[in-house]
Amino acid sequence: MVSTLLGVLRSRAVRIGFLVVALGLAVAYVVRDRTEIAAAWSRLDALSVLLALVCSLANVALSGASWRSVMGDLGSKLPVGAASRVFFVGQLGRYIPGSVFQFVAQAELARDHGVPRRRTGSALVVALLVSLTTASLIVTGVLPIALHGRAIAGWEWTGWLRWTTPLLLVLLVPAVTNRLLALLLRLARQEPLEHRVTLRGLLASAGWATGSWIAVGLQVFVLARAVGSDWSTGSTLALALGGYVVAWMVGFFVVLAPAGAGARELVLGAVLGLALGGGGAAVVVLGSRVLLTVSDLVLAFAALAGHRAEIAAKVKAERSRR
Repeated sequence: MVSTLLGVLRSRAVRIGFLVVALGLAVAYVVRDRTEIAAAWSRLDALSVLLALVCSLANVALSGASWRSVMGDLGSKLPVGAASRVFFVGQLGRYIPGSVFQFVAQAELARDHGVPRRRTGSALVVALLVSLTTASLIVTGVLPIALHGRAIAGWEWTGWLRWTTPLLLVLLVPAVTNRLLALLLRLARQEPLEHRVTLRGLLASAGWATGSWIAVGLQVFVLARAVGSDWSTGSTLALALGGYVVAWMVGFFVVLAPAGAGARELVLGAVLGLALGGGGAAVVVLGSRVLLTVSDLVLAFAALAGHRAEIAAKVKAERSRR
């Protein structure tokens, strides 16, 4: 199935169609809840929305930097412009139901820059593993600070994080990661990678990923303070960061939902409801989702615009040499 999709995506018409569908679905998620979003927006001031948008853009951009670090570690040190086009445009595939479209889009876009598909796929696997590991570390370290001794019924299920964190850390040891990639490539009947993952590359990727989590945690915190929190500033910040990250982890495993839609909001709303109440939590959840979707669209359009400008500059330079 994947090879068939990769072949089809070589067509310019199909690529444009993919972009139109992904953009349409991303916008549809906002339009679908427009009434609730409008009500939520009325409770937020302009400065808070602006600060939250900056944090949202930082979250998406830092996620791209984490992925680019892995690509460079595997032997494809893409320029910022090329990496932006591959990552930001490719990840719009997350808005199409199913778990394969982000990989398919990124693989074909990276192939335009001479990157083998197996390297793009491996980079995505490693980047997701880094994201999961850093997320798990943050949740296990931050949520206890937010709750600071509160015994809250119904949250016993989060105990599984105590077991996933050590497992993920083991998987992120370079020797283990490289064996895992080799196994996956063998199962996919692909050639081995030319370059192995290194500790330096993984640490660089983890640093960017941690920054992206902090950025989105600040986004949720800004929105939470805008609607009013019953908890202290420090506890609200810890709850915002830990709550979003655990919600992302749950959404990640709900592969049939576009970009984790539904599951992520449900968990984040439940966590934030501890400090904000149901109404305030709903406002923050909706605002966060909209701003992250807007950030995906803005950075994808910026990457495409930069690519067009680069092509125009090359054409102009060639004409001037004639």
